[in-house]
Amino acid sequence: MSDKYILEGKTPVPVDDLMTWALWFEKADRHVAKNQIGEAFISTVFLGLDHSWEKGEPLLFKTMILGGSLDGEQERTSTWEQAEEAHKRMIDRVMQ
Repeated sequence: MSDKYILEGKTPVPVDDLMTWALWFEKADRHVAKNQIGEAFISTVFLGLDHSWEKGEPLLFKTMILGGSLDGEQERTSTWEQAEEAHKRMIDRVMQ
């Protein structure tokens, strides 16, 4: 199974060829969402690499808070839809 993925629309698709992956990754807009709330910047991106390390569903998206009191908080998810939900959760946490 491949650990490299590209997006077709909002759907992650595994790729085995490193050059295909690298060429896509170099030019792709991988942002799902980003927001600035006070000192905190919330960013959700498609990683392009599976961060599950073959333990369960591929973890392909990361939502992270940069700055503010929750600096460094993060969550990894498998799908675009889960990534959008994680982003909303992080916004809610920052706003509390």
